[in-house]
Amino acid sequence: MTASVTATSGAPVVFYDDGHHHPPNSTMLGFWLYLMSDCLIFAVLFAVYAVLGRNYAAGPSGADLFDLQLVAINTALLLFSSITYGMAMVGMQARKKAQVLGWLAVTGLLGLGFLAIEIYEFHHLIHQGAGPARSAFLSSFFTLVGTHGLHVTFGCIWLVVLMVQVQKRGLTAPNRRRLMCLSMFWHFLDVVWIGVFTFVYLMGVM
Repeated sequence: MTASVTATSGAPVVFYDDGHHHPPNSTMLGFWLYLMSDCLIFAVLFAVYAVLGRNYAAGPSGADLFDLQLVAINTALLLFSSITYGMAMVGMQARKKAQVLGWLAVTGLLGLGFLAIEIYEFHHLIHQGAGPARSAFLSSFFTLVGTHGLHVTFGCIWLVVLMVQVQKRGLTAPNRRRLMCLSMFWHFLDVVWIGVFTFVYLMGVM
């Protein structure tokens, strides 16, 4: 599409407009900055756990409380959810909306399974009298693991909202950008959980 204006000299100036707007890619940069701030939050929580994680106040330790088999199942659910989200991204690249929605649904179910096991674990610990007020160890444990769980909860809500958006509007450029942001967020949570599984659970039973 062309348009013209008249310059001060009286000669017409012609410019071309293709009808597309090309805003700077500020969304991805902003999301990277958000992830870096989240890294700082989890770094502080890991540091607090490193300082307080051995202060049992004559109460139970991780070796007394943690069920590694259950935690391993939970870890597998979250890791598999990262793979299924990757399959959704493959479908996005191929512009296959049904494939994207299907894999996102599987990812959401795995995320909900992870949350269900985590809620069961928290309820079981509190029922045993090992709540967050029992010792500094348990306070730091519930804060670190619970903060990660809240992030997964937010990720599941975001995922459902995106599924609705994709279903209504298709794989538009804004939706693809949002899927990319959620992909980074979801994989970030996987990396953090690997740290939690290793540093909190595995080292806690040693």
